Amino acid sequence: MMSRSCSNLFHLACGDMLNLPQAPTSIPRVMTVPGFYAEKDGHGYRNGDSYAPSGFCKKIIIVANFLPIHAQKDSKSSRWSFSFDEDSLFLQLRDGFSIDSKVVYVGSLKVDVDKSEQDEVSQTLLKEFNCLPTFLPPDVYKKFYHGFCKHYLWPLFHYMLPMCPDHGDRFDKLLWQAYVSANKIFADKVTEVINPEEDFVWVHDYHLMVLPTFLRKHFYRVKLGFFLHSPFPSSEIYRTLPVRNEILKALLNADLIGFHTFDYARHFLACCSRMLGLDYESKRGHIGLEYFGRTVYIKILPVGVHIGRLESALNHPSSSVKVKEIKKQFEGKKVIIGVDDMDIFKGISFKLLAVEQLLQQKPDLQGKIVMVQIVNPARSSGKDVQEAKRETYLITKRINSAFGFPGYEPVVLIDRHVPFYEKTAYYALAECCVVNAVRDGMNLIPYKYVVCRQGTPVMDEALGVVSGSPHPSALVVSEFIGCSPSLSGAIRVNPWHVEAVADAINLALTLPPLEKQLRHEKHYQYIRSHDVAYWVCSFMQDLERACRGHDSKRCWGLGFGMNFRILSLSPIFRKLSNDLVVSAYKSTKRRAIFLDYDGTVVPQNSIVKTPSPEVISVLNSLCSDPKNTVFIVSGRGKDCLSDWFSECENLGIAAEHGYFTRWSKMSNWETSSMAVDFQWKKVAEPVMNLYAETTDGSSIETKESALVWHHQDADPDFGSCQAKELLDHLESVLANEPAVVKRGQHIVEVKPQGVTKGLVAEKILSAMIAEEKSPDFVMCIGDDRSDEDMFESISKTSSTLLNSSVPEIFACTVGQKPSKATYYVDDTSDVLALLQSLAATPHSKPRGNREEQVSFDHDWRVEIS
Repeated sequence: MMSRSCSNLFHLACGDMLNLPQAPTSIPRVMTVPGFYAEKDGHGYRNGDSYAPSGFCKKIIIVANFLPIHAQKDSKSSRWSFSFDEDSLFLQLRDGFSIDSKVVYVGSLKVDVDKSEQDEVSQTLLKEFNCLPTFLPPDVYKKFYHGFCKHYLWPLFHYMLPMCPDHGDRFDKLLWQAYVSANKIFADKVTEVINPEEDFVWVHDYHLMVLPTFLRKHFYRVKLGFFLHSPFPSSEIYRTLPVRNEILKALLNADLIGFHTFDYARHFLACCSRMLGLDYESKRGHIGLEYFGRTVYIKILPVGVHIGRLESALNHPSSSVKVKEIKKQFEGKKVIIGVDDMDIFKGISFKLLAVEQLLQQKPDLQGKIVMVQIVNPARSSGKDVQEAKRETYLITKRINSAFGFPGYEPVVLIDRHVPFYEKTAYYALAECCVVNAVRDGMNLIPYKYVVCRQGTPVMDEALGVVSGSPHPSALVVSEFIGCSPSLSGAIRVNPWHVEAVADAINLALTLPPLEKQLRHEKHYQYIRSHDVAYWVCSFMQDLERACRGHDSKRCWGLGFGMNFRILSLSPIFRKLSNDLVVSAYKSTKRRAIFLDYDGTVVPQNSIVKTPSPEVISVLNSLCSDPKNTVFIVSGRGKDCLSDWFSECENLGIAAEHGYFTRWSKMSNWETSSMAVDFQWKKVAEPVMNLYAETTDGSSIETKESALVWHHQDADPDFGSCQAKELLDHLESVLANEPAVVKRGQHIVEVKPQGVTKGLVAEKILSAMIAEEKSPDFVMCIGDDRSDEDMFESISKTSSTLLNSSVPEIFACTVGQKPSKATYYVDDTSDVLALLQSLAATPHSKPRGNREEQVSFDHDWRVEIS
């Protein structure tokens, strides 16, 4: 458990490193009903336990970089005026929440507020709009937003590597520290309004990717979702980020992580596999990552548009006036619409080059088509934006000079703020919409275009269209935008292939009316059924499901700074105390001790696999006590184990998961009677060889009773994929054979049916009971999946086979992780220390002679064979 003395290390990881000023004075915590609350101390809530004042109603806290608020200050009266931004996606989220839910927004304003006015503005926004503003110090905001977010993360997530200063900013640690500091300020604001036992927190986009760590540090059981609205790059790109692990671990502090497409989710999962060694599983359609006892779920669902908002805009009188004006302006011409931010990734120049190519190839189109390109204001500044803008203007000028004539310009560039009603008018009139981004997150422009082409009776009247008549539309979309997979009727293009884009635009303009109508109807039905409310409702349902088990687990905080994470385990799971075991050990008369080998008495990653002299010494000491029966239970072969423990005369060994067993060095190896036929090896081995040959870095280990395919040295993704395929293949070909196929950590193993470590423990305990030497002390220590069988077996056997009083049972796993064991120790050094403590306990006399031991072995063999 994380000590209180370490809890302020988060300040070392962020603001304190920059000597930044503290965040503005926080406003009082919000009460939805009268009551009182206890302020948290400077170290956060004790032991991570949150305070939940009674009387709070359930809230959803939306955290985003910007609030859905328009703010303006009157220059004469110096009074602030605020209004909701109806076009903001975050405001539109409200339609997906239940009526009785309260929505609170946390984020920044898009204007600067003087420090002396910040408290008053905060109170006003919270009281009237349920918005809690975060006021970042100007130097932090510049480094956070314009520095790390826009000039580093944004290009990297869109596949632009900072190979040279002219193409992306090099990594600057100060920018990263500002990013962490800003995320901490956002998290502090959330803590002012949250009731962690009831409320849900939904964090949005790449600006706030480390915020989950700060919230999880304050509230171990916080119900936390995160949605990424930008692409997530492939592991080859993402792994170049110097703080890659910190961001991944921060995201994994959420309960649910959402992505627009499977590609983005797949890239994230690959990064978790390659950089953190985590595997994911699909359970009943839900993808989950097991992370320190918690299941982090992955959500794949593209965001939708607000149909009602678009229809309201279409019905606005200004839209009708504007559409008549546009129709008159471009009478007799086919309008192609494009709406993009001024950004190097939107592909505006490629789009214009395609129009130029089309006019060159199809001279008959000159004077008949118009490309209207609306350019939204750039969200960031920099040389790359200026270069993109300059290139756009140059290409536009060239096209209009070459193909235009008095009264006709083939490209109309609108580079100003365009009101929403005006955009909807252009959408409603355009024959075709082209979205040609080279890399983009979701991009809702195609959705908006389809809804506007569907129109309303008011817009139909303005266009001179008979109400209820078919509404055709044509879409040309890049393969590299998030909405592309959901628009199956669109013409998909590679934006870099200018000629192909030109052909696609021509095809879109010349499609038969019926085909245009059918494509449009298919798109409109999807968009209508998958609107923003559906997206919100689906995400919140999955978030609630992901958080259901929070109250049933005990939580510990682990790690420092940005490596902080939560260990979530069963309430009965606790660290094994040496004093507790020694006390029970002293008071008992007959003891059974089961020890795994790799990862238990020797470190899992150790190059030297032989037992150390300390291990040999402590095992000999334990075995010399006549009250003890000590067994090494391992998956390794009998030859290496008997060689390594040749100095341990009275040590029992179970090799190959119990297929071979002996009670002491002088005993003969006994084989399990469960398996006598190994003909299945002739079937399994060729299959495993095939996968070993086609998977670089994999190998086959041949045991007397088993075959093991190892892929720890293979590519993580390919090795995991091949392991799943091999598992299915072997289960198919061995369906009628007396063998089982198991998948472990970086292995696929085929072994005889009925051979498990659990069965070994059960047989040894049964043999001791048969000899009237029922143990009153049972200890079992292991570290991997195969040892879980032992933990389960000793509990079951002790409760069903022992007729005397219930023995002292210590089932212990190595490492803090989910387990069937009741106890854990941190590592192999703790195991050795525990065994040394037991060995130091005085015992009566040495074990009897070898003849007595052999006689006992013989009786045991008769009993269990």
